[in-house]
Amino acid sequence: MPPRQPSSMINSVAPIRVCDNGGWTDTWFAGHGRIFNIGVYPYAEVQLAVFPDGDQQERIVINAENYGERYVVNPEKQWNKHPLLEAAIAYMRVPKDLSFEVTIYSEAPGGASTGTSAAVTVALIGALDSLTPGRMTPHEVALAAQRIETEMLHQQCGIQDQLCAAYGGINYIEMYQYPHASVSPIVVPNPIWWELERRLVLIYLGKSHQSSAVHEMVIRGLENAGPDCQQLQDLRGTAPRSRDALYAGDFGALGAAMTDNTEAQRRLHPDLISPEHQRVIDIAREHGALGWKVNGAGGDGGSVTILCGDVSQVKRAMIREIEQENALFKNIPLYLSRYGLRVWKQERKSP
Repeated sequence: MPPRQPSSMINSVAPIRVCDNGGWTDTWFAGHGRIFNIGVYPYAEVQLAVFPDGDQQERIVINAENYGERYVVNPEKQWNKHPLLEAAIAYMRVPKDLSFEVTIYSEAPGGASTGTSAAVTVALIGALDSLTPGRMTPHEVALAAQRIETEMLHQQCGIQDQLCAAYGGINYIEMYQYPHASVSPIVVPNPIWWELERRLVLIYLGKSHQSSAVHEMVIRGLENAGPDCQQLQDLRGTAPRSRDALYAGDFGALGAAMTDNTEAQRRLHPDLISPEHQRVIDIAREHGALGWKVNGAGGDGGSVTILCGDVSQVKRAMIREIEQENALFKNIPLYLSRYGLRVWKQERKSP
């Protein structure tokens, strides 16, 4: 028999994020927070091939393209292969008279501390939302993605990655009471947008970030210290500084806020800034970079965002030296995302 032909294809994409100044304050133990972040490409991509026959043998198939894995999943049973994807499918309760294959892909490496898993979840929920009654707002999609990680999978998870993936662009996020937050897009003239894009560099350390005992130790310390402790206040303070610097087109001030955030992370625990992070930072400093931010919570692996100076040639020389320093270090080209979650449907014509 010829392979089944889908009746429609649903596509969705969502950006990752960099430069999350104020990170750690978007968590349950912080209670309230202020976060600045930037949505960028490469984005997470999801494609749903939808079949109307409700085939019960292969009703739901996941094709995790980055891993070379394709398998049938029953979301009502234990989630063990890719729990985040399987839990998201269970959460969305797609009508049982539909069957589908979901293909998931991202150019951004997993474990880069750039919110890739959140972008994947947001893109997946956005696509599945097309198969259910009603439509979710971007904010509702972000809250659902965060709820899947915390309530269904019982993982430590802030709110900013999902919000950035849903909204895109440059954001100032005010979390007034966990997990509730307002998102204020930072709209700047094109020359500032283009200049920020030209100056930003994302360096992946070549190995995935892993949650560790260090993170658990930091969380316990912050929980015991309370939501208004100095460590969290230092982190919160970098977000409005970043927002104001960008509105003013003051890249020196933005770089200083990034660097101060990284030092505030280091004060939480010295191991949050690894020797590999520090080597990238040292090379960036030698090339006159204005600032640097160890992405995400920090720790082993992950990535660093660098804000470079005026001269593009110096930026390229810096990238070459960083990549020559360690065979694992890799520059990931990025572009600022003017959009967050995007979903569109392609009807298939019968042959």
